[in-house]
Amino acid sequence: MAEETHEKPSETTIEVRGVTKRFGRVTAVDNVSFDVRKGEVVGFLGPNGSGKTTTMRLITSYYTPDSGTILIAGVDNQQDDKTTRSRIGYLPENNPLYEDMLVTEYLDFVSDLRGLSPTERRSNIDRAVAETGLAEVFYLPINRLSKGYHQRVGLAGATLHRPDILIMDEPTEGLDPNQRLPIRDLIRSVGSDRTVLLSTHVLQEVELTCDRLLIIRRGQIVEQGTVDELRRRARRDLSVQIEVEGEGVEKALGQMDGVVSVRAIAAADGRERYSLSVAAEDDIRPDIFRLAKKKDWVLWDLHHESGRLEDLFHELTVSPEEATPWFEDAPADVEGEGE
Repeated sequence: MAEETHEKPSETTIEVRGVTKRFGRVTAVDNVSFDVRKGEVVGFLGPNGSGKTTTMRLITSYYTPDSGTILIAGVDNQQDDKTTRSRIGYLPENNPLYEDMLVTEYLDFVSDLRGLSPTERRSNIDRAVAETGLAEVFYLPINRLSKGYHQRVGLAGATLHRPDILIMDEPTEGLDPNQRLPIRDLIRSVGSDRTVLLSTHVLQEVELTCDRLLIIRRGQIVEQGTVDELRRRARRDLSVQIEVEGEGVEKALGQMDGVVSVRAIAAADGRERYSLSVAAEDDIRPDIFRLAKKKDWVLWDLHHESGRLEDLFHELTVSPEEATPWFEDAPADVEGEGE
């Protein structure tokens, strides 16, 4: 008999259990529960006003929940917020920096706030500067830096005390495509030995950066899973693309079992391209290959397109009956951070 093995579960560093937060008559976060495990990079997705920023502020103890529990490495952040705050680095969306300071002065200032010893200060600053690529601007005023370098300075400050957990709210907001790439790589790098929770509404960022996704709508988690899992759930009708040379192609494809529809895309050099909508649970490509062989067609291309996250995101977060944003009448500090 085979020896039974038990895989040790991953350590959970963030546990959110039944958390609710209200601002007057607005319920910004509604009975939310989720876990983030050690070493994960988790993306927090949702439209503006969905509750992302409020949830992050609850985790960092900036807000206190009306009900529910938040554990940071097993410690209740309502019972011992000093300990839990020391485990977290937080980069808010607006990234508040003292613009008249030099980068070196700002990092010294953050070191003072964190109560680092002289030995810790020097080694931690050196490490943060190396991690975030700030050596070239270390002695420059912050007000002379680009938006990309502003984010790097904020990230260096957030990781200066070597936290186990890094929470970032829209870390690439306002960056152009050339600036997003190095920040994205930086997030993956600093997340290699930390737990990272980042909010964004840029789906390409989470596909390239995150291990797992949480989708929030109207203050509630409506879906979660890995990128691949959510892509599979998005595949209501799988799209198969075919480029083929032969006779009677469109009619024959339309008569195949599992094919919902056939759409002609283009024709060139005697070849035609079609997009087939097929049942998501079926991979129809082997049947197409056999049909092409039987019909003596020449196949130039045959591939399927995975489900798109944006389709699932739209389906989960937008309802036709919602004519106005959910937080239209919410308090300023609920909506103001552009959740």
